Amino acid sequence: MSSPRRVAIVTGSSRGIGRAVAVRLAKEGNDLVINYQSSAAKAQEVVDEIHSTTSSKAIAIQADVGILADGQRLLVDTLRHFGRIDVVVFNAAWIVYQTVHDVTEESYEEAFRTNVKAPMFFTKLLIPHLLPGSRLIYLSTTLTSATTVAPNHFLYCATKGAVEQMVRTLAKDLGGRGVTVNCVNPGPTDTDGFRYGKTEQQIKFLEGLNPAGRLGQPDDIAGAIAFLASRSAAWVNGQILRVNGGMAV
Repeated sequence: MSSPRRVAIVTGSSRGIGRAVAVRLAKEGNDLVINYQSSAAKAQEVVDEIHSTTSSKAIAIQADVGILADGQRLLVDTLRHFGRIDVVVFNAAWIVYQTVHDVTEESYEEAFRTNVKAPMFFTKLLIPHLLPGSRLIYLSTTLTSATTVAPNHFLYCATKGAVEQMVRTLAKDLGGRGVTVNCVNPGPTDTDGFRYGKTEQQIKFLEGLNPAGRLGQPDDIAGAIAFLASRSAAWVNGQILRVNGGMAV
């Protein structure tokens, strides 16, 4: 008898890294929940791509997991449709470039709501439903350890540092249940969100920081996440994996 198909949720997967991760996980044999906040048409494009290029099933569910009721609905709708949850990739994030001098109460609340509160409380909802062999994969950023960190990374790095500490403690908490918890830290990755507001000169500068002379591509990140989501990564737990092509070592 073949094993039941594994089910993965990727938050913020209508575009960018999240989209690449969802498609890669589908190619690896997982059924997918494409979570999005506002881009219904883009989310449906990901669903259609998965159905046309793989044998996996996919559905799109709108939810802002920073709102607890939305997180609960995402969980319930996933279980109603698929009956199980095996992999969750916490990709959704609010990227903000502010120095300590620029931070407002509003920007603080939005950054921590999206980047910390959302994964924290969605994890809490998930735990009773996770079977042995489940995988929780969070995304942080190479900026938390790169010497190229700039003053305007202040607020964003504060939220992602919190995520990394969550990963360390959750790995100890959930490891006894056979659930692994890991974190992937991308370097500069060529997405529309990353390019927004940057000049071509800034892009070229960032490319030059990498020994490969280029930005990362979403598929570069998706490959690492696919490994951590796989059964082959059963002995990888509580780790923070930098995926940046050697920009920060």
